[in-house]
Amino acid sequence: MTRQRPVVYQTVMMIFLIAVSLLFIFPFYWIITGSFKLQKVAIQMPPQWFPKEPTLANYHELFINPALKWFFNSVFMSAASMILVCITSAMAGYVLAKKAFTGRAIMFSIIIAAMALPKQVVLLPLVRIMNSLGLYNTPWAVILPAVGWPFGVFLMKQFSQTIPSEILDAAKIDGSGEWMTFVRIVSPIIQPAYGALAIFTFIGTWNDYFLQLVMLQSRNRLTISLGVATLQAEMATNYGVIMAGAALGAVPIVLIFLFFQKYFASGITMGAVKG
Repeated sequence: MTRQRPVVYQTVMMIFLIAVSLLFIFPFYWIITGSFKLQKVAIQMPPQWFPKEPTLANYHELFINPALKWFFNSVFMSAASMILVCITSAMAGYVLAKKAFTGRAIMFSIIIAAMALPKQVVLLPLVRIMNSLGLYNTPWAVILPAVGWPFGVFLMKQFSQTIPSEILDAAKIDGSGEWMTFVRIVSPIIQPAYGALAIFTFIGTWNDYFLQLVMLQSRNRLTISLGVATLQAEMATNYGVIMAGAALGAVPIVLIFLFFQKYFASGITMGAVKG
């Protein structure tokens, strides 16, 4: 009986996990299949679970509009935000974790407090700053506010604290400067944190519909999410075209997650096992 219980438990858990996985995968499946359906098929009842006559008309209709331009705008803004956030957060987190200076505790407390501050509270000052800098209605109006993400600094500080101080002292004895120490020693050690922060930043910027809606006005500078929303208003809710835009917009997120998955997983488990 004792041997049968683990087998039964594992079987039940496997069935449960498969069912939950299918539940989460189904919306993505519905978007992909719906992007190959005509409008009349997409809204028919009972629904057609798999397109019997798949068509590329929705993608053709999507690309008649500047959809590729919207897509590359989203990729550029998300990738630039990801790179800048990872660099600045890593340097700030390392300094807060390993460098003693006056006001360090106060500065870190301000960063923690800023994590609880809703973006809507600082939106008006952000708009005025971007407008005064001449960056309003440009991609940088979306990119630059993301660079000072408090969560990124907090995450990198927590990872930097796991670096043994003896390694940094040995680097100083060997004549390594601060910059070379950060690049050659600190960065490789906190690589899992880079992966986790890259995923969070890319997806966060890609899905930041509210900031994009406020900062971007010109049609050619819209992101894919804003562009699809305008199509919904212009085309009387053509669900096939909207699903095609949603499917196109989901591709980079999936690729980024798959690329950084191993770093993300090791970042979550980092420090769980000490040897």
